Amino acid sequence: MTNAYSLDGVLVFGLLFVCTCAYFRKVPRLKVWLLSEKRGVWGVFYKAAVIGTRLHAAVAISCIVMAFYVLFIK
Repeated sequence: MTNAYSLDGVLVFGLLFVCTCAYFRKVPRLKVWLLSEKRGVWGVFYKAAVIGTRLHAAVAISCIVMAFYVLFIK
């Protein structure tokens, strides 16, 4: 179990958040409902979705590395 207050916990949360928002961007109903705002508090979801779709290779590699770290090293 990762601790939410450690650096690796924050990285896991960030990666999962970016991956989830990128998935939401591919689903039409969720895209309209959740990612319509580009500014403010709800804009964080939009910005994470943009990062996830534009840097999909880097995000995927980071998820694999983080999974390996959490499962085998930690």
